Amino acid sequence: MSRPLVISDCDEVLLYMVTHFKDWLEEGQGVTFDMIGNDFAGAMRWQKTGEVVEPTEVWGFLRGFFDTEMHRQKAIPGAVEGINALSQQADVVILTNLTDRHREMRAEQLANVGINARVFTNQGPKGPALKAIMDEYAPSRAVFIDDLAQHHKSAADTVPHLRRLHLCGEPTLAGRIACAHQAGDAHARIDAWDEALPWLLGELTDQATEEAEPA
Repeated sequence: MSRPLVISDCDEVLLYMVTHFKDWLEEGQGVTFDMIGNDFAGAMRWQKTGEVVEPTEVWGFLRGFFDTEMHRQKAIPGAVEGINALSQQADVVILTNLTDRHREMRAEQLANVGINARVFTNQGPKGPALKAIMDEYAPSRAVFIDDLAQHHKSAADTVPHLRRLHLCGEPTLAGRIACAHQAGDAHARIDAWDEALPWLLGELTDQATEEAEPA
């Protein structure tokens, strides 16, 4: 029988990103970053003029950050211990919305903080990538962890039997982003790893308990 499977996002689930991105922008890129509501793009303004940075330039800054600044990213409390505990019970893979050329960089970055896992890169909604991973692994039970509601919606539409946890470990974002659990696209919303781990372990072991029960 195949093992259970955990598919986890990286940024704001395992590693802080936006706080390090903000520091980098404000230190040397001539841009301020100040979230108002949940508008990520509108948070970026040129320091000299106060004008909003255009979307194409936002993507340029994001590419620049991941090209040269991934070493800045620190692990979210409990994430390394949590993922490694899950790896004792399940296969663990990372599904991250970066370009394919960043795949090895991301894997090395995670290994440096103590997470050794296969990395899948993706662009856009994650549902199709999740289906491909599920088809490859054919797990007995699977859980998806992500910080963004739109990816839970895509997962719910594409692989509805996949269990889904909405987890955002970045406090400055957690209260601003849409909640996939409230929208009905995630099975739970837990933003702290010490609380999320028992829920995740329960999701991985419930199936084994059900299969062990007599028919």
